[in-house]
Amino acid sequence: MKLYLTTIGIAMAITSVFNILFETASWYYIILAVIWCTALQFGLDGSIAILINKMPDKWFGVDNRLYHVTQAEQKLYKKLKVRLWKDKVWELGGLGGFSKKHFKDATNPMYIEKFIIECNKGVLTHRLSYPVGFLAMLTLPNICALTIALPISIVNLYLNILPTLALRYNTPKLQFILKKMKQKNKAKVSV
Repeated sequence: MKLYLTTIGIAMAITSVFNILFETASWYYIILAVIWCTALQFGLDGSIAILINKMPDKWFGVDNRLYHVTQAEQKLYKKLKVRLWKDKVWELGGLGGFSKKHFKDATNPMYIEKFIIECNKGVLTHRLSYPVGFLAMLTLPNICALTIALPISIVNLYLNILPTLALRYNTPKLQFILKKMKQKNKAKVSV
């Protein structure tokens, strides 16, 4: 969380200073516009998260091909060393009732399945936030749409890409664990 808030704060400061130095508008308008665009990003992202969280879990099931992670994608995540930084990504799933920050019950297949569903919901939430964040540009007039709203929207995009990568990195591992559990349970039943 600290990393995210620092990134947001630095982006807000740089955007404000740049616009004040180049006199794109009055200094107080710039400050208000930067705060407005940042707050709007939080509001839009939060609204998407609430909407996705209300959708039925069956739409995000373990076998849903829309959330399948390919081998090529897994190789990319290894190259990006997602494993090393994924735990630093801000995780707010707990606000919706299911935190993905800590693995709580590695022996329960229903918990693992719910974890995968929540990962899939998170992926959709963040992916929808990519383009929606740029709606902030429609709220500011003239050059400020490019010099204030666009940079804030780009930071929002970046801060939504990181959790998407972390969620997509974790999903195949969870699916592997679930598959092994189901095979083990099937073997117990057939004995």
